[in-house]
Amino acid sequence: MARRTPEVDRIETGLMNLGPVTMRPMFGGWGVFLDGAMFALVSRERLYLKTDERNRGEFARAGLEPFTFTRKGEEVTTSYHRAPEPLEDWGVMEPWLQGAYDAAHRAASRKGARPRR
Repeated sequence: MARRTPEVDRIETGLMNLGPVTMRPMFGGWGVFLDGAMFALVSRERLYLKTDERNRGEFARAGLEPFTFTRKGEEVTTSYHRAPEPLEDWGVMEPWLQGAYDAAHRAASRKGARPRR
């Protein structure tokens, strides 16, 4: 199970400007939710934000790599990319977080699911 650390708490505090986020332990890290939509994850004390075809290019241009993990000896690349720093700078973070939140909603609507409000 994922452990709460001061860094995880710092990340959660930095996200609170977006709204009432909740963090749930998932896969040894943390899923970050707002209005029922998972828009971010925390793994190894790093924040990764949800991407899709609309916002992925911005992350690539900024040199923000995707979250990857190994499964059955194969590297898996996810639809989450490392967040820019510093998290405490709301002027920097707000558009990135909003883009991740929007991507999470688009993904849910493609799957026919509706995030909770």
